[in-house]
Amino acid sequence: MRQSCHRLLEHQQTGGDEPPLYSPIDQISVVPDHVARQGGGKLTRYATTEEDEATLRELLLSLQRQVNVMSMNLSAKLDELQRGDRQLETTVALCEIRTQLQELTKSVESCQSEVSEVKRDMVAIKQELDTVQQVKEEIEELREYVDRLEEHTQRRKLRLLEQGLTFFLSYAILAAVLGMLQFGYNTGVINAPSKNIANFMKDVYKKRYGIDLHDGTVNSLFSIAVSIFAIGGMLGGFSGGMIANRFGRKGGLLLNNILGISGASLMGFTKISHCYELLIFGRFIIGVNCGLNTSLVPMYISEIAPLNLRGGLGTVNQLAVTVGLLISQVLGIEQILGTDEGWPILLGLAICPAILQLLLLPACPESPRYLLITRQWEEEARRALRRLRASNQVEEDIEEMRAEERAQQAEASISMRELLCSPTLRAPLLIGVVMQLSQQLSGINAVFYYSTSLFTSSGLTEESAKFATMGIGAVMVGMTLVSLPLMDRTGRRTLHLYGLGGMFIFSIFITISFLIKEFFGYVQEMIDWMSYLSVVSTLSFVVFFAVGPGSIPWLITAELFSQGPRPSAMAIAVLVNWMANFVVGIGFPSMKALLENYTFLPFSAFLAIFWIFTYKKVPETKNKTFEEILALFRNTNGRDSFRDSRLYGSMMNCVNALEQQLPPPPPPAPVDEKHDSCIRAALQLK
Repeated sequence: MRQSCHRLLEHQQTGGDEPPLYSPIDQISVVPDHVARQGGGKLTRYATTEEDEATLRELLLSLQRQVNVMSMNLSAKLDELQRGDRQLETTVALCEIRTQLQELTKSVESCQSEVSEVKRDMVAIKQELDTVQQVKEEIEELREYVDRLEEHTQRRKLRLLEQGLTFFLSYAILAAVLGMLQFGYNTGVINAPSKNIANFMKDVYKKRYGIDLHDGTVNSLFSIAVSIFAIGGMLGGFSGGMIANRFGRKGGLLLNNILGISGASLMGFTKISHCYELLIFGRFIIGVNCGLNTSLVPMYISEIAPLNLRGGLGTVNQLAVTVGLLISQVLGIEQILGTDEGWPILLGLAICPAILQLLLLPACPESPRYLLITRQWEEEARRALRRLRASNQVEEDIEEMRAEERAQQAEASISMRELLCSPTLRAPLLIGVVMQLSQQLSGINAVFYYSTSLFTSSGLTEESAKFATMGIGAVMVGMTLVSLPLMDRTGRRTLHLYGLGGMFIFSIFITISFLIKEFFGYVQEMIDWMSYLSVVSTLSFVVFFAVGPGSIPWLITAELFSQGPRPSAMAIAVLVNWMANFVVGIGFPSMKALLENYTFLPFSAFLAIFWIFTYKKVPETKNKTFEEILALFRNTNGRDSFRDSRLYGSMMNCVNALEQQLPPPPPPAPVDEKHDSCIRAALQLK
């Protein structure tokens, strides 16, 4: 600046016409790499350390001091030049210099304000970086916590898998499955004395109205007596969820025995009262009783059974059903109670399981899961577990129940409408419904209800047909016993696939045996041979039913749901089961008359469909806690590890998203020469 002034004076002394104007800004040219501006005069690249900020502040102060000194010197020179000879020209030149100095002063002030803004931005960015770093640290801690939680869950699961069968647990299961024995007994009891009951209806009608009842009407009345049992089962099964939530699993079973005793009494007094309507009404009441049993008993057993025994103990449901079927078939032969005088006693014996359960069940504890999760009675749940496990170490069970409660907290006390609308629960509900349909539409009830007529139509004598029917019950019991240990070794899904596949094959064989019998009907030796083939195929059909579809639908439906939606889910599944039972019971005679030798082909088609569905959609639930089973349907890829669950995946997505929000290195920006002149001047002077 001084040099510029000296050149100006020399020019005046030499008599130059126009004074050369030198601006201090002409000497500013260097731009540092870490300083720049973006549109509108905003800084985009700036010092990222405290040293750079301090240096910039010192440069600005130095520049301001120098500008002040220059202003003072120029003012003095202006006064001096105003007293000279060429006053007018000098005054104009100096005014221009003063204007440039004022602009430079404004630029310096603008730089100061922008540096303050940059400083505030740097403080805000530093706070954001600190927040992001804190969130990353918290997520790392959460990762470590999840890993520790997973390890703890695995250790807890291993301890649960070590639990065994105790005396009191066996007692509780025995008392509970009497309800399923009731169901099996009343399912098969109507089969053997069917002709005796039909004759009784004819006699009563003739005594009332003095005319004989047409055979078609008799068959219709008997079909009503058979199928109304399923209508009562629908009503009882559908109300099972409400009963279970209001009175508890054990309380509901105790109250249900009142219906069992009432229905059995009505059927037992049918002949004495000469009223076949009493038989139909009694069958309806006992159907309601059995419907409630099919909902409450599997729920109770699945909730009190240890993890490693849940499959085998769940199969006890089907074992009780098959035992009830066998008892009804044995007692129904003519040598015992299958006579005109004995069939009311045969039907009335259904009172025995109800009275026996009413005596045994009060000593059993309520379901610990119901006490802890539904009622929030932790001490009562602990006492129940100590009795069932025969040990004071029940913390693992309590932790598992708490984990299940946390996993389904959003679904607690879920209604049937909410269950149907929930995307998470819709998939397991569909599986449970299809599994129930696979049990009823497999054709097994056609065998149970009409096995005697099936065997007689295949060529057996009536007496041989009744003994073959007893063989069905014995095979069911034996194969159910075989499937008990296989349930927790092979797995539910595998056994169900084997069962459906075997039933499909032998349903084809049954159809073939009927066709060959008709084709070679004139050859007596061929008739005898095909009769045995029909019996063997039917027994094999029953064997594969007992392996899988007989017990697994009851077990897996209770396993697929946590404590909140389980009662509603069981109610819907049992309702579907009984509806299918009713359709088969009332429609099979008509279907048999229509299709004749091809009667089992529709069942073969259903079996193929159910096999494909099981293979594609049904997961394996062996040795999985209710919490893990729930995670199977919340996870889109279907893997069963907690690490692969949606919660863990969401945490990983959160981490990645936060890492992406970290500020990237700023890209180079174009330099605004006009607004950055003060910064360049400061650095040049430095």
